[in-house]
Amino acid sequence: MATIAIDATYSLEPTPSGIAVYSRRLLETLAELETPHRFLVCYRLSRLGRWVEFFRPARQSPPQPHFSVRLYQEPLTFWLPRQAQLFHSLAQRPPGFRFKKEIVTVHDVFPITGRDYSAPDFLRKFSALLVDAVGRAVLVVTPSEYTASELARTTGVAREKIRVIPEGVDPPAKLLSAEERLRERRALVGDGNEMVLTVGVIQTRKNTLSALKALALLPARFRLVLAGGEGHGAQAALDFIRREGLDSKVVRLGHVAPARLRSLYQAASVFLFPSLEEGFGLPVLEAMAHGAPVVASKTSALPEVGGDAALYIDPRDPKDIAERVRQVAEHEPLRQWLIAKGLGRVPRFTWRRTAEATLAVYNEVLTS
Repeated sequence: MATIAIDATYSLEPTPSGIAVYSRRLLETLAELETPHRFLVCYRLSRLGRWVEFFRPARQSPPQPHFSVRLYQEPLTFWLPRQAQLFHSLAQRPPGFRFKKEIVTVHDVFPITGRDYSAPDFLRKFSALLVDAVGRAVLVVTPSEYTASELARTTGVAREKIRVIPEGVDPPAKLLSAEERLRERRALVGDGNEMVLTVGVIQTRKNTLSALKALALLPARFRLVLAGGEGHGAQAALDFIRREGLDSKVVRLGHVAPARLRSLYQAASVFLFPSLEEGFGLPVLEAMAHGAPVVASKTSALPEVGGDAALYIDPRDPKDIAERVRQVAEHEPLRQWLIAKGLGRVPRFTWRRTAEATLAVYNEVLTS
């Protein structure tokens, strides 16, 4: 039996990102597994104001693992490394303390590779943290083979030091009926219009501008629904909407709650994910789980995640994007085929598999 500390800080993001979903669901599923290990769920002091949301499993009777909460802030809680044999960073940054053994999950490497994807100061800070975390780790976890290969290429970490563990997805308890989907769609984009949904921050990396350029090429009945806040490069997208007179064809929702997002996926005529760089691409699986046909970029980890259940586009070619979106929306046999393939692919990606594989990595490190 060992004590394993896990940095759960990012599970409490006010607008949950993919890292937040991963952090929360990994903890919740680890609590369901049989293991003799004890877990310290660690939060930085900056999250103290949200203490009521700290992770505390309802059931902790053997053989389930025991979880307890710890706050940490260097150098104040200097004793924490003495309480755990292993530390797992879930957000590709190192802890402020040195632990006996450390593991880090690297979700993507765009802070190193994506010069246009964020502000220079952000990229410098987080690329340095990423390199430091990888250098200190005994093993590194990535969600895709793509991220593993990019990490090895850009940081020089040995490939045999990396373990690929895909993320999971939670299928809805119940899918909406065809009539309910149509009613949701009509409420958002009007009667008789096609709803093209994108999920993610409006930013350069998510390639929102190319989605908008594709929208300008589509027939008048197509509407683009943007579910996500604003990030680096958002102004270029907003300027394009205004300049091209697309206000009536674009629905900006900002960040939406998980329950609302589930309805959006099911209301969509097409789910479009034109991102330029993804370490995994969880929205692709979420869309498939909710019965939405997926059109996604043929770049980075997205073909690895979508497999043969998505239609792929050149994300830098608005004409190609528009043609594929229109093809899926207007060709019902293709649309139904993509929906069926997506629903069939989703069971390969469960949080239980993610947690079991992560637990195997813990055991590998602890016994080495």
